[in-house]
Amino acid sequence: MFKKLLLWMILLGALAAGGVAYWAKQPVFEAGAVRPFTIKPGSTLASSVQQIADAGVGVNPELLELLARVTDKGGKLKAGSYELKPGTTPLRLLTQLVRGEFAQESLTVIEGWTFRQMRQAVAAQASLKHDTAALSDAELLEKITPDYTMPEGLFFPDTYLFAKGSSDLQVYKQAHALLLKRLNQAWEGRDTSLPYKTPYDALIMASIVEKETGRRADRSTIAGVFVNRLKIGMLLQTDPTVIYGMGDQYQGIIRKRDLTADTPYNTYTRGGLPPTPIALPGAESIAAALHPAQTDALYFVARGDGSSHFSSNLGEHNQAVNQYQR
Repeated sequence: MFKKLLLWMILLGALAAGGVAYWAKQPVFEAGAVRPFTIKPGSTLASSVQQIADAGVGVNPELLELLARVTDKGGKLKAGSYELKPGTTPLRLLTQLVRGEFAQESLTVIEGWTFRQMRQAVAAQASLKHDTAALSDAELLEKITPDYTMPEGLFFPDTYLFAKGSSDLQVYKQAHALLLKRLNQAWEGRDTSLPYKTPYDALIMASIVEKETGRRADRSTIAGVFVNRLKIGMLLQTDPTVIYGMGDQYQGIIRKRDLTADTPYNTYTRGGLPPTPIALPGAESIAAALHPAQTDALYFVARGDGSSHFSSNLGEHNQAVNQYQR
C-alpha cells in the first residue's frame, strides 16, 4: 500500500511539474496593448508576483511564484517599472525581472535648444524623478562636472532612454558624457590650422553655426566664413549671439540699439568668440566647426528660402542684401 501511494505521489508530482513547465512556455496573453506593472522596492517574492497580478497582467501569481522558486530566481527579482508585451511567456517574464529590463521612457533634446529649454523639457517629463528641480544651473552643473562654470552647450541633442522613475540627473549626465565623446572625437580629427585653442572654442563656434542655419549644405560654409573672420581679426557680427545676450529682453526683433548695446555676447561690439556656447549644437554643426569649408567668403545673407548667399567682399554682400532682404 505504501509503495502504491508513493508511486501515485511521484506520478502526480511529475504531472504537476510537466503542467508548470508547459504553462511556463505559453504566452501570458497573445495580443493587445502592452501591460505595465511595478514592483515596489523591498518586496518579497510573494508580494512581487501579487503586485504583477494586481496590475492586471493576467498571470497566475501562485504558479509564477512556484516557477521562480524551482528555477532559483525567487530572490533575484529587481524592483522597478516594467512592461509586459504580447507573446511574453512566464519564463521570459522571470528573466525580464531578474535582469531588470525596466520599461523604457524617452526624452528628446532638440538641436539648437538652449540649456534653459532642455531644463524645461526635463521638468515636463512626468516619468522622471525630478531630483534637480530645485537646483540652480550652477548647482546642477556641479553635480555633473567640475570642469565648467556655465552649462550652455554642454549637453548633446539626442533621444535618451531611461527607466520610469529614474533620476533626471541621469539624463543630464548621459547627455553631457555624449557631448564630450562627440566633441573630443571631432577635435582629434580637426584641421590644425583652425583658430581654436581648445575643444570648448570649437563648441562655441558649433553653437553659432547651429543657430545661423538649419540647412545642412550651408553649415560648413558658414563655419568657413566665421573662421575667416577670426583669422583676420574681423568681428563675427552674428545676430544669434546678440539675441542670446539679450535674454528675456528679446521679443523677436533686433533693433539697431540692440546691435550697439554692449554685452559679453554682442559680437558686433566685441572681437573673437563669445564666452560660452549659445545653444546645444548637434553633430553636423560640430563637424562643420572643426572641418569648415575652404572659402574666401567673409559675408553671407539669408535668401529667404532657408539657404544663404555668400560673398567675398562688402560690395557684393550689400548687393545681395538689397536683392534678398529689401
